[in-house]
Amino acid sequence: MMRLPDFRYYAPQTLQEAANILADQGPTASLIAGGTDLLPKMKRRQQEPETLIALNNIRQLKEIGNGPGLRLGAGVTLSDIVADQRLEEDHRALWQAASQVATPQLRNTATLGGNLCVDTRCTYHDQSFEWRKAIDFCIKQDGETCWAAPTSDRCWAVSSTDSAPALIALGAEVRLVAASGERTVPLEALYRDDGALYLTRQPEEILAEVILPSNAKWRSTYWKLRRRGACDFPILSVAAALRSDAGGTVREARLVLGAISSSPVLCNDVAALLIGNRLSDDLIEEAARLAGASARPKENTDAPAYWRRRMAVPMVTWALKELRGDDMCDERRRLAGQAASMSHEPQSSQTTNEENPK
Repeated sequence: MMRLPDFRYYAPQTLQEAANILADQGPTASLIAGGTDLLPKMKRRQQEPETLIALNNIRQLKEIGNGPGLRLGAGVTLSDIVADQRLEEDHRALWQAASQVATPQLRNTATLGGNLCVDTRCTYHDQSFEWRKAIDFCIKQDGETCWAAPTSDRCWAVSSTDSAPALIALGAEVRLVAASGERTVPLEALYRDDGALYLTRQPEEILAEVILPSNAKWRSTYWKLRRRGACDFPILSVAAALRSDAGGTVREARLVLGAISSSPVLCNDVAALLIGNRLSDDLIEEAARLAGASARPKENTDAPAYWRRRMAVPMVTWALKELRGDDMCDERRRLAGQAASMSHEPQSSQTTNEENPK
């Protein structure tokens, strides 16, 4: 049985207290909320913090507040998000993303902040200590070589957060709190394209809150590809959001690809193509091809890189058609079976066991 290493444990009652402890303990400390990702990694010795600072008792982090938009505490669970009708109606991409993370039991524990900061993943790193030692470790931890790209001087582990692409498409910001002060940044600025140093959050900062703008006139959607129809991390995801006028002309748009790089990929060129036009089949086809060109995954996750790259085109197509108003329920059901077949064409005989895939 894998056992946790020894560590000190703090359970602060306020955000300021947690920030003070984090500043005092330094970079050897880690924050823990649900622990659904951190604790297994500690058992595999992928992360070995000397101190854990629990955020579970901080009521402020569990609040959902109204305002010009919506403010979500980082300690809100994914199940809380799925149960919130406001999010289902007005911020649908986030609701869809949260509903497809892991299993109901894990969503009851996993938090929004934890999912936004979830560690990057790689076939060569997400193994037992003995396995990693046998290949002389990797550049992400204890080694000098990125086995996904041996000639590279950086880590290519893959961003595996579901909520980040959805929230970036929705124009979200995050509030980061430290003992010395706080700052608010666009969510996309929280990430850097480096699998080992994938967050711009400083070691002394706590992700406290997600701030969503008012999206009453926006439509959004989230599509997820994974090996199994439930449980798994994404191996490719598409989040899209747009605002159209009464005639159907797109006035604002965002499209984000997830799980193909070390950070979510914001496709600004696709957004520029959509703005000022109606979502015709030809335009959607062109936008999907353009987005597909941004997908350059490595061979370091569940499915072959060439197949994940090819799947970006139909997934962007389906996402944009859904935003146009097309009924895409059948495609959503078939998508869960695609990873099993490793085929570009959906298999109509297969169905999904995803919860609330809408």
